[in-house]
Amino acid sequence: MDSNSISEPKSNGVKKGGARIIVDDNDEALSPTDLSEMLAEGTKESHDRAENCQFVKDFLRGRIIRDVFKVGTVALYFVYSAMEEEIEKNKDHPHIAPIYFPVELHRREALARDLEHFYGADWESQISLSAGTKPYVNRIHEVGEADPVLLVAHSYTRYMGDLSGGQILKKVAQRALKLPASGEGLNFYQFEGITSHRGFKQLYRSRMNELELDLEAKQRIVNESNRAFGFNMMVFSELEEIGNTSKEEVQEDGFGHGHAELIQEGDFNKCPYYAAKMAANGYPTYAFQLAKTLVGHLPCQVALAAWVAIFAGFTAWYLL
Repeated sequence: MDSNSISEPKSNGVKKGGARIIVDDNDEALSPTDLSEMLAEGTKESHDRAENCQFVKDFLRGRIIRDVFKVGTVALYFVYSAMEEEIEKNKDHPHIAPIYFPVELHRREALARDLEHFYGADWESQISLSAGTKPYVNRIHEVGEADPVLLVAHSYTRYMGDLSGGQILKKVAQRALKLPASGEGLNFYQFEGITSHRGFKQLYRSRMNELELDLEAKQRIVNESNRAFGFNMMVFSELEEIGNTSKEEVQEDGFGHGHAELIQEGDFNKCPYYAAKMAANGYPTYAFQLAKTLVGHLPCQVALAAWVAIFAGFTAWYLL
């Protein structure tokens, strides 16, 4: 991972080296024309389409095929390599510089460590860009070269999703694939430069909302984010096909995503179902209070678990 320090403008809440995030605990007053709000509202249909993704549903149930997980990690490696290459090229662009956080966010090196775990020291000679991932990678390079402002959409769609649901997905994969508790094979989910996921997401959304963009440019970013969802779904479909033809036995986690575990821990922001739905609707504080009330009663816990299951597809954003 890039170890270079980030230059620190006065309003930057990131300390040098990326180890500490300082934000106001109170949510800022948001406008419907703020980019973060437009993205949340404008990508709802993409979340809806994700509901029918069998790959996502199986993953969350802990039904994971090791070879498919490995291929999925390869896909992530190529996507993030392309995205971070273009972000690096455009790091001084006025619409990229405010959201340029290589220490905190970049995933390429973490994914390389995961691939070494799964494939061995010569992993680079064993992987290749798949047909399902190639259009995604090509599009990232295209916008990085010709229209860098659209990198905002790809960065937001990927990184914010990873921060919202990554820890739960890590636990599901770790149990189902019987991966070491020390984290080998799951470095992708570890953001070592961020001490508060919630705080960093607040900072990132604030930075996006401060970008000098007119409504037309903001709408183009929303459209590109929806396009990014589409590319992700192409990759999911490819992984699902690989799983359907694989002779490898499914690695059953048993219970998959443990809602009861989340309820006991009280950390609802780590739940990918919950985080995705609330992010899509733009009411994080209200949703947290509602969930907190519901889980105080056993019958409501059951109802809540059933409710979040309906929105399992929303987690597509967090899986790839």
